[in-house]
Amino acid sequence: MNNETILNIQNVSFSFNNEPALDGVSLEIKRGDFVGIIGPNGSGKTTLLKIILGLLNPREGDVTLFGSRLSQFRDWYKIGYVPQKATAFDIRFPITVWEVVSMGRISRSKFFYSFTKEDQRAIKKALQVVQMEKHSKSLINELSSGQQQRVFIARALASEPELLILDEPTVGVDLETQEKFYELLRNLNREFKLTLLLVSHDVDVIANEVKTLVCLNRKLVYHGTPKDFIKEDYLNNLYGKHVRFILHGH
Repeated sequence: MNNETILNIQNVSFSFNNEPALDGVSLEIKRGDFVGIIGPNGSGKTTLLKIILGLLNPREGDVTLFGSRLSQFRDWYKIGYVPQKATAFDIRFPITVWEVVSMGRISRSKFFYSFTKEDQRAIKKALQVVQMEKHSKSLINELSSGQQQRVFIARALASEPELLILDEPTVGVDLETQEKFYELLRNLNREFKLTLLLVSHDVDVIANEVKTLVCLNRKLVYHGTPKDFIKEDYLNNLYGKHVRFILHGH
């Protein structure tokens, strides 16, 4: 991991109907990092992601992406996004895996157009990375939830992003699927040098997977290594003494 900052959040605040959701949050993410964001329900995790993605405007503060202020940032293809419940769709809709993943190339162009050889190459590579190329002609509704999850990650990867953002990506999937999913994320980070930003409610799993842990509770409570998070007893302060945490490592 190098020292290049690709996301810089400075003193960001946001409110819903005068109710504070974020209060003076400052955070930097370096290229090549694997960052996990945790926090209690209503702590502002998803709100922060929406601000980063330009879906919400902060009441106060600044966000810089790849050296450009958010208001001036145009290279959205550099950011891949897998939203909450990405696999929740109308199962009657007849769309193939290839067609789903090809949607990820649209952010590369300002106009509707036929896919070029470069687009085809990127789509194929994204499917290969998530090990779903052999299912490219299958209908998305014919796949398991774990396979669908991989397809939607491939869609995000098709734009060839430099930062991949995932919001609660393992909600509703079984333990075996989760294990394979995190193995895929580790591979994307280590082998493909992709910077990852992951929001999750699963404190124990996230802290065992990520390199850098961010804890929000409207304010920034912690930003550092999972090991130091446990040493300083932030977990008890946020979630209560009934929470138990085991750091496994890889």
